[in-house]
Amino acid sequence: METKEMICILCPLGCKMQVQEKPGKPGELRVRGQQCKLGNEYAYDEFTNPTRTVTSTVVIHNAPLPRLPVKTDKPIPKEMVSPAVDEIAKVEVNGPVKIGTVIIKDLLGTDANVVATRSL
Repeated sequence: METKEMICILCPLGCKMQVQEKPGKPGELRVRGQQCKLGNEYAYDEFTNPTRTVTSTVVIHNAPLPRLPVKTDKPIPKEMVSPAVDEIAKVEVNGPVKIGTVIIKDLLGTDANVVATRSL
């Protein structure tokens, strides 16, 4: 029976939790250490389908700064973060760019877009 240690990030308490699947009950979790109901939700999501929002920068030409900050507009599967960062690193854009502009559509088939987080 696998036990995962995690720290909940949904509220300022930062509860240290232990999460494990209940024996003989796939998909049902036993969560210990949470101090609010958000901990249960976070533990389930993190245990069954961990996702992350990716933040990075891309090269921008014809702008006052050399790099444009970007992020995914929704979280992507955790195992896709490294390939996503590699893909984002290949991109160069020309200024001007407005905040919210889609820089990469449907990043690696994740249905997440990479958007500018600053106007340059």
